Amino acid sequence: TGPTSLSIHDAVNYTLKIWDRLTRFLDDAAIPLDNNTTERAFRRPVIGRNNYFGAKARSGTLVAATFFSLLETCRLHDVNFTAYLTAACRATLDGRTLLPWDFTPTA
Repeated sequence: TGPTSLSIHDAVNYTLKIWDRLTRFLDDAAIPLDNNTTERAFRRPVIGRNNYFGAKARSGTLVAATFFSLLETCRLHDVNFTAYLTAACRATLDGRTLLPWDFTPTA
């Protein structure tokens, strides 16, 4: 009946309140059981960010962050990063912006 029992009571009530959301994956096979894929995707940019933490030039840090973001976005959309970056640079020279999800590789 002390603070510990109250917090356990609150936790059980909260769990029961959202039970349908916690068990939704049982009815829909498209919903993954865990979020390991998402957590693995976050790991690479965080490691990269930590590598550049404390860089002396702010502009270099911003460029690195932009490249990490583009690289991860390409991975997410199954886009070849080198091919995309080449096409994006060419598009920029033509005054256009090419985003990874709009990129279609040429044969």
